Amino acid sequence: MGDRNDRVPMMTGRTRRSTIGPTPAGGNSKQANGSKQSSAGGKTPSHPSHSNGKVKKEKQVYDMTPNCHVLQESLLSSASGYSNYRGILNWCVVMLVLSNARLFLENLLKYGILVDPIQVVSLFLKDPYSWPAPCLVIVSNVFIMAALYTERRLSVGTISETTGTFLYLVNLTTLLCFPSATVLTLTSMTPAGGVFALGVYTILFMKLYSYKDVNMWCREIRNTKARTLTRSHSCPSVAQSNGSAVHAHVFYPGNLTHRDIYYFVFAPTLCYELNFPRSPRIRKSFLLRRLFEMVRGDLVSCTPLWQDMDFSRMMERMLKLAVPNHLIWLIFFYWFFHSSMNFVAELMQFGDREFYRDWWNSETVTYFWSNWNIPVHKWCLRHFYKPIMRRGANKWVAQTAVFLVSAFFHEYLVSVPLKMFRLWAFMGMMSQYLVLEGNHGNAAVWISLIIGQPVAVLMYVHDYYVIHYMSQS
Repeated sequence: MGDRNDRVPMMTGRTRRSTIGPTPAGGNSKQANGSKQSSAGGKTPSHPSHSNGKVKKEKQVYDMTPNCHVLQESLLSSASGYSNYRGILNWCVVMLVLSNARLFLENLLKYGILVDPIQVVSLFLKDPYSWPAPCLVIVSNVFIMAALYTERRLSVGTISETTGTFLYLVNLTTLLCFPSATVLTLTSMTPAGGVFALGVYTILFMKLYSYKDVNMWCREIRNTKARTLTRSHSCPSVAQSNGSAVHAHVFYPGNLTHRDIYYFVFAPTLCYELNFPRSPRIRKSFLLRRLFEMVRGDLVSCTPLWQDMDFSRMMERMLKLAVPNHLIWLIFFYWFFHSSMNFVAELMQFGDREFYRDWWNSETVTYFWSNWNIPVHKWCLRHFYKPIMRRGANKWVAQTAVFLVSAFFHEYLVSVPLKMFRLWAFMGMMSQYLVLEGNHGNAAVWISLIIGQPVAVLMYVHDYYVIHYMSQS
C-alpha cells in the first residue's frame, strides 16, 4: 500500500511535464488549459478535447494530495495571538527553585537548623515580653474594639457624628503612632520584628478607615430612608453546595458584631463591605497546594554585606545585588499575593480573588502601581482618590496625592524599624512617578524595578551599617 501511494505522484508529475512543457525546437506552446498548441509543422492537435480532459484529471489528482503548509505566524510572534505560556511559567518557577536550592542546602549543611519552631513557642510562652512584636499585634485588638463600639454608639444615636469623627481620629492616629513609638523606644525590637508589627498596624489602619467610611455611608442612606445600600453591598451570597446553611444577607446595623469585624480583619482585602462575595465551599486540594507554596517560598533568603562605599564599589555591588534582589522580590510577590492570600481566601471562603492584574505588561509606572497590588489600589481609589476628585481636584493632583500617601507608608515601614530616617524609599517612589510618568515602554518599567530597588536597599544597608557598626569600631 505504501509503495503504490508513493508511485502515484511521480507518474502524475512526469505526465504533467510532458503536457505543459515546450514542444520540439521551433514550436510555440500555450498554457495547458485546453487551448490550441502549434506543432513544428504548424498543425494543431487532432484531439484537443482529449488533452483538456487529461489535464483536468491530473489537476484533480493534485488537489487530492494532502497540504502541510498554511499561512501562519510563529508562536512567539506578537501577531500569532498565542497566549498560553503555562509551560514557560512552570519553567521559570523550576529555575527559581533550583537556583536557590544550592544556597538553602549550603546553609543547612554549614549551620544546621538554627530556628526550632517548638523552642520559639516555648520561649515566647515563658517570657512573652521579650517578644515585643507579637505583643504589639495582640494589643491591636484594643483598636478594633474601639472602632466597633464607636460604630454601635453611632448607629443608635448615642453620640453625634462629630463626636464619632473625633473618636475615630484619636483611634486611627494612635494606631499609627503607638507602634512606631514602641519600636523606636524598645532596644529589644529587631528590624524584622518592627517591620512585621508596623505592617500589621498599617493594614489595620487601612481596614478600620474603610470600616468607618462604609458604616457612615450606611447611616447617610438610612437617614434618607433608602432601602438599597448600593455603595456598601456586594453581589448576593452564594449558597453552599455541601448542604450547610446559606450565608445570611446582612443589613445595617446588623453588621456591627464581633464576628463581622473580625472576619473583615482577617479577610484578604482592605475595603469593607456588609456582604462579601463568598465561595461555595473550601477546596482542600487547592488549600494544600497554596500551603506547600507558602512553605517553599519561606525557604529563600539572601543577605548581602559590604563594608566600603566608593563609587566604583557601589556600582559593582548594586549590579551584583540587582538580579538576586529582583528574583527574591518576584518570589515574595508570588508567595504573598498568590499563595498566601489565596490560602487565606480559600480558608475563609472569600470569593474575590483578584489580588493582582497583569502588572508585568506595564508600559507606564502608573499602570504598574495600579495593577500589582489590587487590594491597596482599590482602597486608594475608593477612600482617597475618588473623595478628592469629588471635592473638585483635577486628576493629576489626586493621583499625586495618592502617590504621596503610598510613599509615606513605604518610608514608615522601613525607616521606623531601622530607627533611622533617610527618606530613600519616599524619594525613590516619588522620583519614579515624576521622572517616568508617561508611556516609556515595558522595558523601561522593568529596568526601573530591577535597578531601582537594589539602589534603595544599598542606601539603607549602607547607612544602617555605618550607624550601628562603624560608630562602635
